[in-house]
Amino acid sequence: MVGKLDFFTSSGQDQTSEFQTLESPEGELHLRFYVPSENEFALPAAGIREVLSAPPDRITSIPNVSPLLLGTFNWRGRVIWVADLGQFLGDVAFLNTERPEIPVITVEDQDTILGLAVDRIVGMDWLDIEQVQMPVNIPDNMAPFVRGEWVRGEGKDQYLRLLDQVAIIRSARWAA
Repeated sequence: MVGKLDFFTSSGQDQTSEFQTLESPEGELHLRFYVPSENEFALPAAGIREVLSAPPDRITSIPNVSPLLLGTFNWRGRVIWVADLGQFLGDVAFLNTERPEIPVITVEDQDTILGLAVDRIVGMDWLDIEQVQMPVNIPDNMAPFVRGEWVRGEGKDQYLRLLDQVAIIRSARWAA
């Protein structure tokens, strides 16, 4: 029965035309998300370990550390730091921690893993890296962590900024 051609097709006819209509995605896979100020950012999927929802009571605050850090979180038996990404990038709006769960993006560089708490996650998107432009009108405190931006919307005043997770992890701001 397995050797019969009609086993693989519905009526014994060649169905390769159905598969030819599927389009292959163009660009690179990125995770899109927002920080509290409603600025939209993206991180390359290749640099993300996991996206999770952390209950605020599971993030343990630690005294005498950078105010950018919300605390530590037990992630798969490993204790990692969780940071307010918006505050790190210079947002004036604070992350709302008075909710059932906080979206956290875990990023990694060598053996260092950091959780980046964000306001909300949009989802995964294939973005054309060839369309990335040099950032314009970007705050100085954000500039070292932005690789480029895509212009979004018809008004050309909305940007999707591409972040560099390695620069974020290695930043000296964590010691402040």
